[in-house]
Amino acid sequence: MTTKPLPIDSKTIRQLAETYPTPFHLYDEKSIRANARRLNAAFAWCEGFKEYFAVKATPNPHLIKILKEEGFGVDCSSIAELVLSERIGLTGDEIMFTSNNTPANEFAKAKELGAILNLDDFTHIEFLDKYVGMPKTICFRYNPGPLREGNVIIGSPEEAKYGFTRSQLLEAYGICKSRGVERFGLHTMVASNELNHEFFVETARMLFELAVEIKQLHGIQLDFVNLGGGIGIPYRPEDQAIDLEKLGADIKAEYDRLQVAPLNVLMENGRMVTGPYGCLVTKAIHKKDIYKNYIGVDACMANLMRPGMYEAYHHISVLGKESATHDRTYDVVGSLCENNDKFAVDRQLPQIDIDDLVVIHDTGAHGHSMGFQYNGKLRSAELLLKEDGSAQEIRRAETLDDYFATLEFPTV
Repeated sequence: MTTKPLPIDSKTIRQLAETYPTPFHLYDEKSIRANARRLNAAFAWCEGFKEYFAVKATPNPHLIKILKEEGFGVDCSSIAELVLSERIGLTGDEIMFTSNNTPANEFAKAKELGAILNLDDFTHIEFLDKYVGMPKTICFRYNPGPLREGNVIIGSPEEAKYGFTRSQLLEAYGICKSRGVERFGLHTMVASNELNHEFFVETARMLFELAVEIKQLHGIQLDFVNLGGGIGIPYRPEDQAIDLEKLGADIKAEYDRLQVAPLNVLMENGRMVTGPYGCLVTKAIHKKDIYKNYIGVDACMANLMRPGMYEAYHHISVLGKESATHDRTYDVVGSLCENNDKFAVDRQLPQIDIDDLVVIHDTGAHGHSMGFQYNGKLRSAELLLKEDGSAQEIRRAETLDDYFATLEFPTV
């Protein structure tokens, strides 16, 4: 039997399930703040260090406001994420706009907010200049191609749609310098949900070496390198989390060895900031025994896409049975008309009875945010367990009126 501790105590979860209908996502403010402080402390050796939280991971203004209070900026990829950030008071260098295949109006909004524009393609230089005008600060996303390996979520860099080649990158700095750009950055993101410590040290080394080369070639002292995000979380009980303190120290060693000061170091993690500190609370509503044994819950893939999309593992606890013998084999499924609507396949679990509360772990990032409305399924509420122990509904559950609100059709 493999177990993981509940991210929030069972008594609290049970009390909330008596007040709020399942399913719902639940986040722990105290743990999120502690984790944010730990990340900042690990890189405090760099005076200009800043974490830009990847808004796409958990785009809820209540959570982003918490991270703003901890000194984080935001990494945005769309106009909606830009406006969300603007509405909680984030502007200027507190926003990194890292998008791809970007419409002109989104570049315009980012420039209006004073965000750092992180361009994804060489042709975007002309596109930006034509439709928006060159900003004072610009950054480029580097795709190292065969020089680095990616992982399953983003894929091999050579197969990924993101970023400049090396030759394009080196040419781009000269072009933008000649057009009046005054501050420059360098960025990469070649893997997601990675738990290999050395992967991130190698990424830092690669970018620091490029920063030296750019200075030699163009006389440009980069203002910052953005190491990207991608730090994974231990979804499986046997997984080991990245040691942030060791990571900070090892990256500092490369920083000092290559003598790149006063270069600022930035990151844009999402998953590791909030992921482990959220869960999806759902209820068993059906049992089905045919060729396999199924437990049907009142959540579905619309509430958590990752298992169905990536066959990703999310640990499951049955409330009140955390220590019971895991002697049953179940597929835990939702109600979509799709056979991949499964939270677990052939999972060893304790006996699950109708009305048991089922807690799906590590949904604090890329959980609610990846929801959809296929089959007319309505997305669930989001709750925040505050530091004082009280709970706040930070997003209400969708209703049928929400679902029909954008449709134009006659009623009988």
